[in-house]
Amino acid sequence: MTSRDSRTSRTSRSAAVDPLGPLRDPHEPGCDVFLTGTVFLDIIFTGLDSAPVRGTESWARGMGSSPGGVANMATALARLGLRTSLAAAFGDDHYGEYCWDALEQGEGIDLTMSRTVPGWHSPVTVSMAYEGERTMVSHGHEAPPPADPGLPRCPPRARAAVASLGPGRGEEWIATAARQGARVFADVGWDESGRWDLGALADLEHCEAFLPNAGEAMRYTRTDCPRAAARKLAEKVPIAVVTMGPEGSCAVDGRTGETAEVPGIAVDALDPTGAGDVYVAGFVTGTLAGWPLADRLAFAGLTAALSVQEFGGSLSAPGWAEVAHWWAAAPDALRGPYGFLDALLPPPAAPAPRRRAVPTIGFRPGA
Repeated sequence: MTSRDSRTSRTSRSAAVDPLGPLRDPHEPGCDVFLTGTVFLDIIFTGLDSAPVRGTESWARGMGSSPGGVANMATALARLGLRTSLAAAFGDDHYGEYCWDALEQGEGIDLTMSRTVPGWHSPVTVSMAYEGERTMVSHGHEAPPPADPGLPRCPPRARAAVASLGPGRGEEWIATAARQGARVFADVGWDESGRWDLGALADLEHCEAFLPNAGEAMRYTRTDCPRAAARKLAEKVPIAVVTMGPEGSCAVDGRTGETAEVPGIAVDALDPTGAGDVYVAGFVTGTLAGWPLADRLAFAGLTAALSVQEFGGSLSAPGWAEVAHWWAAAPDALRGPYGFLDALLPPPAAPAPRRRAVPTIGFRPGA
């Protein structure tokens, strides 16, 4: 099966639920969410009993391949029914062709602002999952600047934008998106400098919501508790969300003073790759739909929990069919916290076939 094979499932192009349906009108932006970043070809090994040992050969019981990097977030957003636009560079190799096709044809993501770069090979990440964690090794080179200087500095009008902040680095497109009315949601990576200076996150001033994990949040705020970190961050950004892994997440709305905390859902995790991206996508969806803060945390945590039960990052993201399937069998103890799903979901049905990570990027047609 190649990336252009007609046998590939395209069911993710049409979401069973449009979470923004009641809000749509003919004059709205054609794009719900814009994002930009680097697309990797991810190769994921699972079923390892331990980390590889120097000088030995380790065999994995499972393997998958899928688009990775910013593709994780883009796919998660699209599978939840948001009209998603991605600006990224793609290599003109087979990896790049596969990733482009998987995102545009497989997921219905708008790649109008993306480009194929002649002679540039796709970045690659090998991820090894074991003991509930993963270790990654990546290789790639920065793509040459686009011939069109407007890419991606002039993002399309959108309801929202998702950004990854870095210390001492401002991105012009983030400020532009905010000026155009987009609500900016941001996460952040590990600060290799060790300074953890919140003031160095220049684009935080443009953000509506900031979603670091507990370790990052506590280091940036010099606190020893995720909840205290969320309160401190809410002094800098309207909505502060701190994720706590299996323990769940907490949030503070700095404008209203509202707080919320939702515990995690216990699952048998196969591969945690991309779970953070899926969480952000779930939170963005609930925010744009106008849900209460606690419901947004619950939904984001649920989508992340569903994703870790599949291989890979982007292609592990759940859609509404998977959410409905989970809800139909959810334990009674969760009927209260997740009761808001009743008004959203279609009648229970078996999840439709969906593209998942497989051990190769493609078989030949007719094979």
